[in-house]
Amino acid sequence: MQAAAIVLAAGAGTRMKSKKPKVVHEILGKPLVRWVVDAAREAGVERVTSVVGHAREQVIPLVEADTDVVVQQEQNGTAGAVAVCAEALADFDGSLVVLSGDCPLITAGTIAELVRVREEAGTAAVVLTMEPDDPFGYGRIVRDAQGAVARIVEQKDAAPEEAAIRECNSGFYCFDARALFEALRQVGNDNAQGEFYLTDVLEICRRAGRAVLALPCGDAAECLGVNSRIQLAEAAKHLQRRINCAHMAAGVTMTDPDQVWIGPDVKLAQDVELLPQTFLMGATQVGEDSVIGPNSRLTDTVVGRGCIVDETVAVEARIDDGATCGPRAYLRPAAHLCEGAKAGTHVEIKKSTVGKGSKVPHLSYIGDTTIGEDVNIGAGSITCNYDGKKKHATTIGDGAFIGSDTMMVAPVAIGAGAIVGAGSCITKDVAPDALALTRPEQREVPGWAAKKRARQAGE
Repeated sequence: MQAAAIVLAAGAGTRMKSKKPKVVHEILGKPLVRWVVDAAREAGVERVTSVVGHAREQVIPLVEADTDVVVQQEQNGTAGAVAVCAEALADFDGSLVVLSGDCPLITAGTIAELVRVREEAGTAAVVLTMEPDDPFGYGRIVRDAQGAVARIVEQKDAAPEEAAIRECNSGFYCFDARALFEALRQVGNDNAQGEFYLTDVLEICRRAGRAVLALPCGDAAECLGVNSRIQLAEAAKHLQRRINCAHMAAGVTMTDPDQVWIGPDVKLAQDVELLPQTFLMGATQVGEDSVIGPNSRLTDTVVGRGCIVDETVAVEARIDDGATCGPRAYLRPAAHLCEGAKAGTHVEIKKSTVGKGSKVPHLSYIGDTTIGEDVNIGAGSITCNYDGKKKHATTIGDGAFIGSDTMMVAPVAIGAGAIVGAGSCITKDVAPDALALTRPEQREVPGWAAKKRARQAGE
């Protein structure tokens, strides 16, 4: 599709009551403006220009990699925002879509349809319209006797009969680029807001003899703008349902979809089961037949097939086929559970590999460690990887057995097949197949406890 797009992202969003501009606020881990840019890209738009203004130092890093950035120095209305793109798009002649950067629900299909309708009809513009439950605050679509779009009247400028119109402007348009920039030179600000309205372009095009069409949006929710924290939550709920329904249609089971939150870039295989209070974010991937949850949060984590991830927080971790986590496990960045491995209750693993079939069942911390295959780590064991200045590595060979409450003070290596007795503090390397003990000899004083109680009773 030979089309360009302008994404309007210059506004402050004062109703958000935030130090951040509204387009920077996130839904499912993704900024509002990125939802819009990505929808345009998915629709096939090859050239995207982002208009930034208020707090642009926060917005530019979100869009500069794949869009042209133009600054609107003075926030004087939507027509002013589009007009600043005239130089950047001076060489473009074709369909130009104007999108609102605070409307994350717009779909690629609707954007593509706007372009198709305009190009097939050869009109100056096509405006996407909607009929919201409450039209207050939206510009009204005023049609002529033939049913074509005559003009758009903003709420504050609307006469009573115009305010009664149900069909509203969504804020999404597709223009003939040359007609748009020609008309923008004629837009004034003689209105209740004292702003330059992009909507005035439609009437100007009509006066020039060019037709303007309306494309009714099948789902008014696509046009929902985010101007407050309440609307942010409403938009998030719509996106949650949209994403969850798509995954369920593809073969994913959700016990309660309202309690499952999935980011837009997450990939799930068939027969994955997601239990309540599961959050999957970033580039997380889950293989077939795995069960995630309840009460689990995975970010940028890859889970293999047939895994059980119960009450687990995992960030930038890897969980191979048949591995199990939790309940109440914490996998920090670069944690890797190999095939059939286990991280159990109250276990924290960071920058470590737990080998095939190995187990860290409960109450342990494993950091900067390489664990071989078929190793058992007893309860309460810790790899002491930090000396106050540097991190050090621990290596545990295949088949080793680490008794409960063992401290392994890195750098240290425990050989394959070795056994470490419970309660030991290992500060030196242990040879393969050896027994290592640092436990002091047990001492017993007969009757000592009874004598202490007698003394206390006499005091």
